[in-house]
Amino acid sequence: MTTAYDSAPGYGSPVVLDRSEGPYGEVVLRRHGELLQIIANGCFLMDTSDGRSERLLIDAARDALDSRPAPHVLIGGLGVGFSLAHAAVDPRWGRITVVEREPAIVEWHRSGPLSALSASALADPRTAIVETDLVAFVNETCATFDALCLDIDNGPGWTVTEGNDSLYSPAGLASCARVLRPGGVLAVWSAQPSPEFERTLWNAGFQQVRTEEIPVARGVPDVVHLAVRPG
Repeated sequence: MTTAYDSAPGYGSPVVLDRSEGPYGEVVLRRHGELLQIIANGCFLMDTSDGRSERLLIDAARDALDSRPAPHVLIGGLGVGFSLAHAAVDPRWGRITVVEREPAIVEWHRSGPLSALSASALADPRTAIVETDLVAFVNETCATFDALCLDIDNGPGWTVTEGNDSLYSPAGLASCARVLRPGGVLAVWSAQPSPEFERTLWNAGFQQVRTEEIPVARGVPDVVHLAVRPG
C-alpha cells in the first residue's frame, strides 16, 4: 500500500472508474490524474504512484531466505499488483500464490484498467490467484510456503476491517508460522513502524525480527516487518 496524493497540484478531481459491493463492503477504483487508486469502504488503500515498498516487501523476504531452490511465496493482497509484478520478474521464485478476497480487484487486473500492470504476471505459469479471505486462508490451509508477504492493511495497528486484527495477534502469527516451512520468512507491510508488533513477533517464537524503512515524500516512512520461523 502507498500514500495518496489527492492534494497534488494539477491532478484535479478523482474520477470513479468502477464501484462494486463485495463480500466485505464497497470497493472503488478511481483515476486521479495518472494514478489509479483503490478505496475500500471509504478508506484509501493504495495507488499506483510508487511501488518501492511493495518491491521491498518481496525482495526482503527473498533475501532473508536461505539458498533453497525455487521457493514458494504467498502474497497476501493483490492490490494494484506491484508485489505480484515484481515477484514475477524474479526467476528465483518457483511458485507465486496471491490471495485476494475482493472479486472486483481480481477482475480489474484480469480485464480492467489494472491489467496494464499485471497482465504478464498473471500469465506467468508460476502464478496462482486464490479468491478468498487471507485470514481464513492462513488459518485453514494445509499448504506450506517459504515466504509470506502480507500487504492487506495499512499496518498491524491500522487494519482495513476489524476481522483482520486477528492476523497480527499471537494466534494469527502462530497460524502464519504453521504455514511457513522451517526457516521461512514472514514479511508484513506497514504504513508506520510498530515496536509493539516487533515484540509480538518475538513472543510468537519468530527469530531475526527486524524492520526495514522505506522513505516517503512526507510523513513517517513506510516499513516492512521481517521475521524468520526457526528451522
